[in-house]
Amino acid sequence: MSPSAALPRPAPALAIVFLSVAAFASAANMRVIDPLLVQLTLEFGVTVGGASIAATAFLFANGVFVLLYGPIGDRYGKMPVVAIACAGAAVCCVLSALSVSLGMLTLARFLTGAASSAIIPLAIAWVGDNVGYERRQATLARFLTGQTLGLMTGAALGGAIGDWLGWRSAFWVLAAIYLAAGGALLGVMRARPETARPGARAQGSMTSQMLAVLRRRWALTVIVVVALEGGVFWGAFTFVGADLHHRFGLGFAAIGLAVAAFGVGGFAYVMMAHHLVRLLGERGLCLSGGAGLGLAFAGMALAPSAEAEFAAIVLSGVSFYMFHNTLQTHGTQMAPEARGAGMALFALCLFLGQAVGVPVAAPIVDRWGAPPVFWVAAVFLPLLAFWFAHAIKRRAQFSGDTRNA
Repeated sequence: MSPSAALPRPAPALAIVFLSVAAFASAANMRVIDPLLVQLTLEFGVTVGGASIAATAFLFANGVFVLLYGPIGDRYGKMPVVAIACAGAAVCCVLSALSVSLGMLTLARFLTGAASSAIIPLAIAWVGDNVGYERRQATLARFLTGQTLGLMTGAALGGAIGDWLGWRSAFWVLAAIYLAAGGALLGVMRARPETARPGARAQGSMTSQMLAVLRRRWALTVIVVVALEGGVFWGAFTFVGADLHHRFGLGFAAIGLAVAAFGVGGFAYVMMAHHLVRLLGERGLCLSGGAGLGLAFAGMALAPSAEAEFAAIVLSGVSFYMFHNTLQTHGTQMAPEARGAGMALFALCLFLGQAVGVPVAAPIVDRWGAPPVFWVAAVFLPLLAFWFAHAIKRRAQFSGDTRNA
């Protein structure tokens, strides 16, 4: 199907804002527990490694349960499912705040991840249903503001609030944000009932919907590329902090700023996205993002100082979102009649890529340091982006859509 084949309903601007707030809470939840680990060891009398199971439980559930929600969103409406997921995640955050043992906290974090996993992929799929393809990439970039800020501030939120008010307070704050987002989305649906309706009706069972997406050659191309992107990028970027500490002796506070520097780069892309999409187009964003990732990781590998590596990290944030936002846009168009199922597979493959990439890179870093994996990313990611840009051109020529040819 040509990207312009479907004529989506107009999307209310406030809906994008409230979905972005929900995405903020979901993204912040991924990192909020990291700075709380020391407090948890004192609270429950365990080691840091033992306490980390609470973080692992959230990430595991967040990656796996996404497959369940995609077809449900297609059948019953994506925005209602997101609103219900916000309410469920808020309740689970309250359970986290009230936990009296590590086991209870781990279970609460698992349930939070299970509920929260619906939010970002279904929100992106909702944008696909309601925003025309020619405006979709810029709209998704605006939606990404919440997700990017959540990733930037999640650890800071947990650290600062946990330090001032105790570790439980961080979960109370997240519960309030989830409730505010879910309540606001209910208000949008009450004022604009059409926003709650499903898009094109998906046919068949959950399994048949997933298989129907995978049988499409272009869908398979997109999800394989996003899995490779996630595996190679995060397999290398995960060790930026360790590299800064090992080569330049940076402390943990400065290493935390390195993660924020990536978010700053992502936020810079969000602010410029409308103009970049218009000036460069999809293929241009792919090519520029790939080239930028190559320069960024080469810069990290060769950095003569911590300041130079910080600059490369900012560049990696801008470049990653240029490439990834293009992949997300095509993810929304893999199966217009089953966008929820399609975006669920997209999110799962991104998660699986990360889950494989980090452990593959870890022994290399242990033996030779981080620069070798930086060099792998510096070579592989530009090639992957260039190949995907070429695939977009071939698909556009085949379908007769010359906008990206």
